[in-house]
Amino acid sequence: MDTSKIRQSDHIVSPSQQAFLDTLLSRQSYWPLAEPGPGESELSLIFDAAMRAPDHGALRPWRFVLIRDDARADFGELLVDVAARREPATPRADHEQRRQLAYTAPLVIVIAAAPTAGSHIPESEQLLAVGAAAMNMLNAIHALGYGGFWATGVDAYDPNLQAALDFEPVERVLGFLFVGTPKSREHAAVRPPHSLYVREWLGRASV
Repeated sequence: MDTSKIRQSDHIVSPSQQAFLDTLLSRQSYWPLAEPGPGESELSLIFDAAMRAPDHGALRPWRFVLIRDDARADFGELLVDVAARREPATPRADHEQRRQLAYTAPLVIVIAAAPTAGSHIPESEQLLAVGAAAMNMLNAIHALGYGGFWATGVDAYDPNLQAALDFEPVERVLGFLFVGTPKSREHAAVRPPHSLYVREWLGRASV
């Protein structure tokens, strides 16, 4: 018998394992988000979860900046400034709606990558590590009873915004995590069956 072809049988899922999986499978994005946001001890757990992300070469390529409380007013002003500078022919008043983005959640976490140049680890893998860290954070945010929304867009990639947030020139903002309490949890996101995206390779002989 070719034992390499024997698949592991399913084991019985324990209640604690099922509870953990139920939490993962119930995560979805919420927008907008209200008070309260996570406190200091909860934020420590969220960032500790980020540190558990796969990280080839242990380069720790992630960087995070918190924006909350009164700093949101300055962030809103910054979003308007950056847009106005990017589109000088457009009246500044046309960008005023961007100011409200700063108030769509009590906490904004800026996600950035600090890739190590010249490393034998490809930059693409370093960026994936940052994405994995952000996903760990979203799962931790959800497990703690809050909601999260990962947003990107032209503002996130604008070098003027990155400079205003004191990122180094070699660092790259990859988006914003808006964090707070969902206003409603009534509508669950509908997911397609995973079978649409999964296939099994049976070896070269199957080609």
